[in-house]
Amino acid sequence: MSSAVRPSVVRIREVGPRDGLQAESPVGVEERVALVEALVAAGLRELEAVAFVSPSAVPAMAGAADVMAGVQRRPEVSYVALVPNLRGAQLAIEAGVDGLSVTVSASPEYNRRNVRMSIDESVAQVTAIAEAVGEVPIDVVVSCAFGSPYEGDLAPSDVAALGDRVLAAGATSLTYADTTGMATPRRVGELLDEVGVDVGLHLHETRGTGLVNAYAAWEHGVARFDTSVGGLGGSPFATDTAGNLATEDLVHLLDDLGVATGVDLGLLLSASALAARTVGHDVPSRVAAAGPRSRLAETR
Repeated sequence: MSSAVRPSVVRIREVGPRDGLQAESPVGVEERVALVEALVAAGLRELEAVAFVSPSAVPAMAGAADVMAGVQRRPEVSYVALVPNLRGAQLAIEAGVDGLSVTVSASPEYNRRNVRMSIDESVAQVTAIAEAVGEVPIDVVVSCAFGSPYEGDLAPSDVAALGDRVLAAGATSLTYADTTGMATPRRVGELLDEVGVDVGLHLHETRGTGLVNAYAAWEHGVARFDTSVGGLGGSPFATDTAGNLATEDLVHLLDDLGVATGVDLGLLLSASALAARTVGHDVPSRVAAAGPRSRLAETR
């Protein structure tokens, strides 16, 4: 692989305040705001801060508007909300978010369990949201992109076709998610051969492959990743899932490779420690547990 393909700058979307906390016992609005602020202080410039979803379905995400109201907004930071439908998008816009993240699953059964819609109905919601929000960016996250816990393996060509559909429906960007940790470097490469590298990847550590999958994607030319502080997260709608790729684990690797992220690892580890205190247990991140390979990395 030519080094010219490997991006020298990687953009990280921090999803810990949403995806990381959604599977945890609910924590207060002030604690969620404090976590967002700590992550911004560490240098993260795009954060999935909240979700406008049914509080009965995802109790940990209740009070999204209050979280947005409590955050000290910075013009250089994009605060994004996950929304499943038009009503969620309307509430998010009213709360002043900078962008929207909409999930559509490549797995019909997972989509039904996650958002209680068929895939066709979810694509129709993307169209409705795009028509309603004007110039607000809409990133569609194609979940179960590397396989489904219900249907098993999914053909990369079928996953790519769904990505094309949501772009036609009004999405401004795409992220492909390994929702239940079924991806491997080979499967990452197969999907990227279909969809290209101008996409984001959202990777999980269910089977310990999140970081190696990120490295494989970076070698292919991908320069945008979703990660969660501490490696917190996991889908409440699929069993036996583990957390997201930890932000500090990816930043630690990229620092060593000389890839710029704009994130201060030392401050990020402080945010990870705050996340652990917030949820009341240790976080899965390897770097949070062992520390960086060189303490000098903390001052870069």
